[in-house]
Amino acid sequence: MKILLVEDEPSVAAFLHQGLTEQDYTVDLAADGLLGLRRAQSTQYDCLILDQMLPGLSGLEVCRQVRAHDAGVPILMLTALGETDDKIRGLDAGADDYLVKPFAFEELLARLRALVRRRTEAPGPKAVLHLADLTLDPSAKRVERAGRVVQLTAREFSLLEYLLRNQGRVVSRANLLEDVWDMSYDSGSNVIDVYINFLRKKVDKGFEPKLIHTLVGMGYVMKVD
Repeated sequence: MKILLVEDEPSVAAFLHQGLTEQDYTVDLAADGLLGLRRAQSTQYDCLILDQMLPGLSGLEVCRQVRAHDAGVPILMLTALGETDDKIRGLDAGADDYLVKPFAFEELLARLRALVRRRTEAPGPKAVLHLADLTLDPSAKRVERAGRVVQLTAREFSLLEYLLRNQGRVVSRANLLEDVWDMSYDSGSNVIDVYINFLRKKVDKGFEPKLIHTLVGMGYVMKVD
């Protein structure tokens, strides 16, 4: 199960990352609200854990913006603010549950299990992504261009989904390595270029208009010229 943890206190983030990893969760970390929002909007997670007070963008605002595009992902809010009004603001922003610091790690695990169990018992379809005559169905893991099925590997599918979710925006190689490959940026690696070339051959070759564009020195963007 993949979790996004957005927490700006290094000691708390390290503690939760270690504990969740030891429970066989895959955990992505973000230390501020802006990075947390970008990752939440570009990657599919089974659950989000958000601190309420974050630099850059508050946990409440991250929650609101995530909820506007994904009604189903479970969101657990962590905060040192334990007043009833604070809890109401978190729940009204779209959080599914609320845990006040300090808390027992076992309680966090129990709440995560409950959130994910509720989602599993009542799954909802994920929105199909479109650009020109290209469609990508995240739930069915199906891609079509001009009505023809495009066969992709799992990594190619993840890369295409990321580009489509960010269509019209330039994404750098560092973004792709960090968000799709879970790797730190290595300026000497050409893995991104290789997979972009694979995608072009399958998604763009033989079709018009071309959808995958390179901006030299900046990155890639999916758009219709």
